[in-house]
Amino acid sequence: MDQQFAPITDEEIFDLHLGGKLTVGLTAPINDKRDLSIAYTPGVAKVSSAIHENPEMAKTHTWANRLVVVVSDGTAVLGMGDIGPAASLPVMEGKSALFKRFAGLDSIPLVIDTHDVDEIVETLVRLKHSFGAVNLEDVGAPRCFELEEKVIEALDMPVMHDDQHGTAVVVLAALMNAAKVVGKNLADLKVVISGAGSAGLAVSDMLVHAGIKNVLVIDSKGVLSKNRSDLSGKKKEVANQTNPENVEGKLADALVGADAAIGLSTAKFELEDLQRMAEDSIIFALSNPNPEINPAVAREIAKVVATGRSDFPNQINNVLAFPGIFLGALDAKARRITTEMKMAAAYAIAELVADELSADYIIPSPFDERVTPAVANAVMQKA
Repeated sequence: MDQQFAPITDEEIFDLHLGGKLTVGLTAPINDKRDLSIAYTPGVAKVSSAIHENPEMAKTHTWANRLVVVVSDGTAVLGMGDIGPAASLPVMEGKSALFKRFAGLDSIPLVIDTHDVDEIVETLVRLKHSFGAVNLEDVGAPRCFELEEKVIEALDMPVMHDDQHGTAVVVLAALMNAAKVVGKNLADLKVVISGAGSAGLAVSDMLVHAGIKNVLVIDSKGVLSKNRSDLSGKKKEVANQTNPENVEGKLADALVGADAAIGLSTAKFELEDLQRMAEDSIIFALSNPNPEINPAVAREIAKVVATGRSDFPNQINNVLAFPGIFLGALDAKARRITTEMKMAAAYAIAELVADELSADYIIPSPFDERVTPAVANAVMQKA
């Protein structure tokens, strides 16, 4: 399990980010004129000519085939919202750093100064020979759904919006193990998702694919149901796939008899509402930096509690999923990241806990070196 760490100061944070978090390294030394002649002119011309004659050689003789670009327009950055591309760059650098640290994949951040979905797609199409996969990041809903769909169609390579699918994969893995801890059948759970943004809607999709029938999703106006006439797009699609009893009302109404509550919005969990959940309940309070309810208070009600923070047990962290998913997809030379790959990733993450499973350990640590290989292998098998 994770060890607690000393408080982090603002000075430490700014010092670490001074000059950025990324650099470019060499795969071979350039120490003399001979090295230079091989790596650059005149030697490099032979490789460029060969690629011109056989474009497939670009996959083996450049870094592009295994380079992931982390793409954002800066419209939904962490809990800060639309702060723009320049301010989002430290986050994108961080994501690229995680690709390198946890999967050994080279990655570069690419922040784009437009809110127009088609302009972002066009930019990526024009740059497509420079990379081999796209991680979409911190793009506001509902535009993120349209953007991901269009980028997938436009590019012949793995594409994933991690805020949606990385979150969904890790939540499903954690929920599978939490259900075991409380002694309940996963498919029989009543699950309430507070938040109908990119993460909330993707989590609902993943839970439905995993066989959970009774999923309720809550937005600012209440439960997504077939009776609501104000829904469109992805929300309408989710309303048609979830809420089989057609429950209406607010979060408090949805939580009555619920086995699991998953917080993926700024809406707070009220103690009296959570007390109306079923016995041996599960609470995932995943908002950062401030969970929907104090985890210590939640533990007085629920048998299993998880957060998005590293200083509490059971951190639901996307880094458990996305490095291995992209590594597996690239190693398999997959052209798409499919639902089946994401489901396989969730099962692989959950299985790593095995005999150590407990209320305070339902998900492995991000620093468990088994995670990325296990996820990558599971994805490769499905690819």
